[in-house]
Amino acid sequence: MTGFIVTCEHAGNEVPAGYAHLFAGYEGLLESHRGWDPGAIECARELASRLGAPLFFSTVTRLLVDLNRSLGHPGLFSEATRGLSPEEKAGILDRYHRPHWTAVEAELRRRTEGGSTVVHIAVHSFTPVLDGKERRADIGLLYDPGRKQERDYCGRWRAALHGRFPCFAVRRNYPYLGVADSLPTALRRRFPKGYLGIEIEINQRFPLGDPGVWGNVMRVVAETVPEAFR
Repeated sequence: MTGFIVTCEHAGNEVPAGYAHLFAGYEGLLESHRGWDPGAIECARELASRLGAPLFFSTVTRLLVDLNRSLGHPGLFSEATRGLSPEEKAGILDRYHRPHWTAVEAELRRRTEGGSTVVHIAVHSFTPVLDGKERRADIGLLYDPGRKQERDYCGRWRAALHGRFPCFAVRRNYPYLGVADSLPTALRRRFPKGYLGIEIEINQRFPLGDPGVWGNVMRVVAETVPEAFR
């Protein structure tokens, strides 16, 4: 049996009560791609609804703590929180980071121990231009090329997306590498069998552009997931 779970680690740019003072002077950063992934939670909800899959997400800004980074990673905390005391950082991890990772892992463990294969789709979006350089992709599919099931599935998903959107640039392991530090990368180590971890990266020009086009993109992304797994 095969099932799906959907996650969205950068669903919003909310600053929890008690931490607002840390972001004085960082208001512009909060609204930028550094603060969150525009459109990601909308697409994640569409996917979860279409697949009948559980959805795990957080609307707390990644500038407080990045839920897509493992403990100890230099990017776990941002310039707004990096200077906090170890005790303050531990409190943030206990409130926001660990609950998300623990909930996702518990769901995976429950399913894989029952003999199921679980496809984890983590939904993200990326800024069209970074450091003055244009990102030449509409959709990116990130996976571990050393894992045959992930490689084969993303190949079929890319073909399905291209079949519906022939003019779209759907690239694999772009604009990031699928083996870079992330929640799926960590989970591959914890679940060497029965787990496929795939991140989809969608160009933010869609959620920040024409609503009709964006709605169509989300629908096709969701529809092609089960198509590619047949």
